[in-house]
This record gives sequence, structure tokens and C-alpha cells, in this order.
Amino acid sequence: MTQPDTAPVRTGGLADIRKAFGSGQSTLRQFGILGSLVLIILVFQIWTNGLTLSSGNLINAINQNSYILILAIGMVMVIIMGHIDLSVGSVAAFTGIVVAKSMADWNLPSSLAIVLGLVVGVLIGAWQGFWVAYIGVPAFIVTLAGMLIFRGLNQIVGQSTTLAVPADFQVIGAGYLPELPFIPLPFNVLTLALGVLGALWIVVNEIRLRRRQAKTGAESAPLWVSILKVVVVGGVILIAAYLFATGRPGTGFPISGVILVALVILYSFITNNTTFGRRIYAVGGNRLAATLSGVKDRRVDFFVMMNMSVLASLAGMIFVARSGASGPQDGNGWELDAIAAVFIGGAAVSGGIGTVIGAIIGGLVMAFLNNGLQLVGTGADLVSVIKGLVLLFAVGIDVLSKATGRPSIIGLWSARRRARADVPTPPTVLPTAGTNETSQPVDAGRR
Repeated sequence: MTQPDTAPVRTGGLADIRKAFGSGQSTLRQFGILGSLVLIILVFQIWTNGLTLSSGNLINAINQNSYILILAIGMVMVIIMGHIDLSVGSVAAFTGIVVAKSMADWNLPSSLAIVLGLVVGVLIGAWQGFWVAYIGVPAFIVTLAGMLIFRGLNQIVGQSTTLAVPADFQVIGAGYLPELPFIPLPFNVLTLALGVLGALWIVVNEIRLRRRQAKTGAESAPLWVSILKVVVVGGVILIAAYLFATGRPGTGFPISGVILVALVILYSFITNNTTFGRRIYAVGGNRLAATLSGVKDRRVDFFVMMNMSVLASLAGMIFVARSGASGPQDGNGWELDAIAAVFIGGAAVSGGIGTVIGAIIGGLVMAFLNNGLQLVGTGADLVSVIKGLVLLFAVGIDVLSKATGRPSIIGLWSARRRARADVPTPPTVLPTAGTNETSQPVDAGRR
């Protein structure tokens, strides 16, 4: 009897596209939330008659949310480790008032004040990391205590008053890429150049990926899929750069956005391409197995917590620079926004799963949702309710699906396609001679 055809079933162009971008559950979740981000932007673009994607609104959105996105970068690493940090808003506020006091009372130059702020973040992070890593107090308790301690210190140092910062310090939070006076063009040249560099990086990265796949013998997507990927992603980058570059005169891509982009590139490289990044995922996924394999989990805990406080200090300085002054209410609720961004971006509640890019996408979802609701005149109370519901459903649906043994909602469609591709052709049922009954199915693997 002829053996059945066991050749793999090709699922078509969509499977190739998924392969080009990645096919893991984490990647699928990121693409699901990326689709949500695109949908939110399109809905509000129509609802606001094109105001959402106007140059001025995009610049404001980055300025208003860059510090939360910076917090999300650090928070995703903390959550991957299975921890949580509730102190980031208080740490940011405390650093902001210390830096403002250093410039106002000690006449410290802005550059040295920034260094001082980062040192404050290192010391706070070392303090909290010591309790988590080497004393064994849960991070939730340590950072809850930190939230109270540094909020109180912020009030003590600042005496519950507002303290202005000099104009040269405000550049990191309210400045833009400068114009080139010797090139009189109706757009910001440096902003557009940054977009071109980003698009070229996408092209170079895709070429390197295909060469590496060819060298190692790994299966790669067809060439047309790679071209489509480069055109779509590169095109989005160029369009965004053009919108930022053609805002009102004197503006361009914000300096805080440049800092954010640099941090995204740096931490994406750390988490994806370094030993320390692999150890973060190893410890977060299975601490015991990672420890038995030689990973010093306490050291990883310590540095992840310290890194979070450093980024919180940077976020606090950027916010103070944008506001022009440090105030007693700075940092309130920031930790909740950062945690929401990370979970919406695909991180797992139990740890071990999450990416920097996913956290940024989740943060942008919250940013444009908040921005769009404000543009259509929604009150702050209702905005808060909607943001809470988005977070609850984004995490709850995925957790419920996994708890019941089903795939995540975002990956469900692809799983069904794979299941259909793997279903074998049913055996032919032949009637028995002289009767109306049918014989048993023929096993194609035996005679």
C-alpha cells in the first residue's frame, strides 16, 4: 500500500511574513498590541479630523510621555525577573528636587547636576537592590517602603514648594534637535536625517539577518517578504520623521525623544545580545534551574533593581526639565503607568517573558489612548476609567486563556492555521461487499 505523503504543508504568504518578523508567542503578542496601537491611532485620527497625526500633536505626545516610556524600559526588566517596583515615581521626584536644589543653592552647573542625579539613582538602586538580593525581602515590600521613604524625603528637601531650574537644564526635557541655519529648508534637517538613519538601519539589519540565516543554514522568509518588511517599517519611520521635522518653526524631534531612542537601542541590545540579558530571562523563567546552571541570581537581582532606580532618576530629571521646575506632586502615579505599559506590551505576570520593544509599544498605546481621549474632550476621570479597563482586559484575557489551557488570544489565529495544516487526510472508508455496512478504516501505515 502506498505510504501517505508526509511533506510539510506550506501555509502561504502570511506564514512567511510571520516568520520574517518572528513567530514566538512573545513576538505574536507584540504584533497583536502593535495592531491595537495602529487601530487606536487610526480611530482617533478620523475622530479628531486629522489632529492626532499632526506634527504638533505628535511632538507633544512624545514630550508628555517620554519619561513614562523610559520608566517602562527599566520596569520590563524588573517584571521579567518576577519583581515589581512601586518606588519609581517617588525616586524620580526625590532626584528631581535634589538636582533642582543643587543648581539653585549650590550653583552646580547643569551638566554636573545631571551627573549628581544619576549618582543619586545609583545609590538608591543599590540600597533597594541590597534588600531584595541579599537580605531576601520581596521587592514589592522593599519598593513600597521606598515609595514612602523617598516621597517623604522629597517633601523634606523641597519643603513642599516649587523650585525652578535654569534654562540650559530645561533642554533635556523641553528642547528639540537644532535647526541648521546655513541650510534654509522648510523642515528640521537633523530630524529628517535621524529618520533616514533609522530607515537605513532597518535595511542593513535585514540584510545581516538574511546573511546570518544563510550562513547557519536556518530557514528564512522569501526575499519578497523581507522587501515588504523593509518598505513598511522603513516607510513608517520616514513618514514619522517628516511629520516631526515639519512642525512649527523652532521645533523638531524632542531631545527627550532622542534620549528615549538611544535607551531603547541600548537596552534592546543588552537584553537580546548579552550574557547579562540572557541571565535576566533565565532567572525570571526558572530561578532554581538558572541557579543550578551557575547563574548568580542575587547579582542579577541587585543590578536590575539598581538599573531601575537609575532610569527613574533620569525620568525625573527629564520631567523637571520639561516642567521648568521641581514640585511636591512630581511622580505621583508614574509607577502605575510604567507597570501598565509593560503588561500591555506583552510581559507575563509570572515573569520570564517581556521585551523592551513590547514595553515601548504598550506605553505608546496608553499614550495615544490618553492623548486621543483628551483631544475629543473626554474628562480626566473617564480617561482614568478607560485606561484601567484597557489594562485589566489586556492582561486578564491572556491570563484566562493560558489558565484554561488555550493559547493566548493574540496567538490563537496562528495556532488554528497550524492546526489545520497538520490535520492528516482521513482514510478512505470502503463498503463491505454484499452488505450495507462499512469496513473499518484502513491504516495507511500498515498492510
